Amino acid sequence: MSDVHTPEVRSYNMSRIKGKNTRPEEIVCKYLFSQGYRYRKNVAKLPGRPDIVLAKYSTCIFVNGCFWHKHEGCKYFVWPKSNVEFWKQKIEATVERDKRQQAELKVNGWKIIVIWECQLKPESIDFTLKNLCMQLK
Repeated sequence: MSDVHTPEVRSYNMSRIKGKNTRPEEIVCKYLFSQGYRYRKNVAKLPGRPDIVLAKYSTCIFVNGCFWHKHEGCKYFVWPKSNVEFWKQKIEATVERDKRQQAELKVNGWKIIVIWECQLKPESIDFTLKNLCMQLK
């Protein structure tokens, strides 16, 4: 099966995908702030450059895209039908990198919380955000 877009259109679409300050991250940040939590974003000195760091709670929060970080069993993660080997290598490398970086953070005393993009959909966002605050207490 071939791509439905031309290489130029696909390249443009991919270039528009942000690596930080994504909509899901902003949702989590705004909620945390509204609940009185203070945090730093994308702390470069920590392995994996966590999306949100709450130093007071020794907690790093990663807000992961279901596709890019291979959310197993999620309807939003589907292996691409074109350029299969490229995507398999890229996504598997991302998953392995995530594991290494999170293990390093844990060794250094950080608690890790991963929030998946699908958990911020309307049907589950309230539960996800309330659960997040419970994990911080």
